[in-house]
This record gives sequence, C-alpha cells and structure tokens, in this order.
Amino acid sequence: MYKAGVIGCRGIGVQHATGIAGSDKARLAAACDLDQNMLDEFSARFPDEEVVQYQNHREMIEKEQLDIVTVATSDHAHATLVIDAAEGGAKGIFCEKPLATNLADADRMIAACEANGTLLSVDHTRRFEPLWRHAKEQIVDQGVIGPVQYVIGSLCGPRAMLFRNGTHTLDAICYYAGSAPEWVSAELEQGYEDYAEYRGDGGHVPATEPGANGYIHFANGVRGFYIGGSKNTPPPKQHIEIVGATGRLSLSGDQGTLQRGDEPPVALEYPQWPISGIPYGVQELIDVVASGGKLVSPGRTGHTVVELIIGFLESQQKGHAPVPIPVPRN
Repeated sequence: MYKAGVIGCRGIGVQHATGIAGSDKARLAAACDLDQNMLDEFSARFPDEEVVQYQNHREMIEKEQLDIVTVATSDHAHATLVIDAAEGGAKGIFCEKPLATNLADADRMIAACEANGTLLSVDHTRRFEPLWRHAKEQIVDQGVIGPVQYVIGSLCGPRAMLFRNGTHTLDAICYYAGSAPEWVSAELEQGYEDYAEYRGDGGHVPATEPGANGYIHFANGVRGFYIGGSKNTPPPKQHIEIVGATGRLSLSGDQGTLQRGDEPPVALEYPQWPISGIPYGVQELIDVVASGGKLVSPGRTGHTVVELIIGFLESQQKGHAPVPIPVPRN
C-alpha cells in the first residue's frame, strides 16, 4: 500500500485526496497547508484516514517518506513543491495545472522528475473525463471523422484567463491534434499589450491575466485555433471543435455531437465511469506507479502547454510574429 500526501488542502486538494482515499493501492497518510484551520477541515472530511498534518512541505516529505505526492497550491508555487517531492523520493506526483508559470520552472520540474525516476501527471482534467477520452480514443484515433484538419478551442466568460483556464483549452487542442506544435502566433486581449510575464495571483482575480487569441502550427499538418478573448463573452466556458476530412466533433462540458459528411449532427453516446475528473486522474497515476503503463496527461504534455502560453506572450511582444516551439531560452 503506497503512502500518499497532499500539499494544498482547499477544494481542489480535497478532490486529490478523494482519489487517494478511493484507491485500493494507496492510503492518505499526510496533508500539508499553511493554514491550520484548513488542515483541520481537510482531516475532518476523511475521518477513516489517519492523516498526519504539516505546515511545512519539506518536513512532511522527509518524515513521511511518501510514495505519492499531489500538489494543489497556487500555480506560481508548483515548481518548488514538485522538485522537492521528486528529490525526496516520491514515485509519482500529481500536479495542478498549469504545470508552471514560466519556462525556467517548467524545465526544472521536468528535469527533477526525470533525474529521479518520478512519474509526473498534470491535471488537465478533460483527459480524465469519459466524453473527452471517448472522443479521442474511439472517434478521432479510429478515423471516424477522417484525418484531423484543424481544432478550434474557445474559452469564454470573465475567467477566460490565459494561465488559469486557458491551459485546459490549449491542452485539449494539443490532445486532439495529436502532434507536436512547431510555432505559434498570438494577440493578447486589449489592455494587455505589454504583458510579457506572469503577473497573476494564483488565478483568483481575472484582471491579473489576459485573454488571448492564437494560432498553433502542428508538425502533422493539423492547425489549432485558440479563441480566448475577450472576457466579455457568454457561456459555455469551454468549447472544442475537431474538424476532420469527413466529419466533425463538437464537445462542451459533458455533451458532444458528431457530424459525418452532410448528415445532421447526432448526440454522442459514451460509457459512464464510476469516477471521473480529478479523482480519476489521481487514481490513474497511482495505478501506473503500481503496475506500469502510460499516463494520459504526463508532465511533458503539461510542459508543452507552458511553452504555448509563453509563446503567445512572446508573439505579442514581437508584433504578433511567429514564435518557434520550443521557445528559445534566451
């Protein structure tokens, strides 16, 4: 039975812990948060678990010798926590999105996990939901709509923030494109023309991050279109359209439609899972640590999304010119 600990005990951290508690291969052994009241509330949610509380993550990692660590803190704090967990012996780490808020941190996180043989999974939640997985594995990958031509991802509403929620939309575009991005160009939301590096506060205030509109050129010929601004737009918050040579898919929330040729669109039917979303992602990581296999949302794909976001910022500063991916590290 693997020992697991959660860093960051608010709502998302509770979802991480729910995945741990529901696994037959791990137990919830420890939790860390700077707020003692939050720790107490967290522990009360899991009365059947013997959760040791910490307010210092390094102390928790050292004393508990954890196999699994999950990170559910503000985005700008991810790097130190993931690196310390990897260097502290964790076999698997589940990290919230975005992986990091700059490329230097993202590079260090990947390097630390690879150097220590630590599996890293990133919470791009659509990959852990049955509709979105079914659309990828049973429709796109099986050629039901023919070779993919382009993918459109739109993010609407007042929280259409590039780092906070844009990371999900960009990851979904990459997921269905099925290829490595080669270059991007982008324009940031009006009023953010000089926004060149992350100024956010962990995603709490929409004004700290811009919306954006961008173009992604993939190596396999697929083209991606990211529509994420302005923030003065109606729901649904996220919508993905995958257009193939003979059909198209439209996905939003837990609903999707499939259209083939000139036929009218039909609602997608897909299998239901006992659990989905974040708890599923945590359990998938535990299962891969235990039995091997491939992660659906590995650290490298999370790293690619950081590349895209920083590429968008760079393109804005270069007059919307193309920026290569990987982004030059100068």
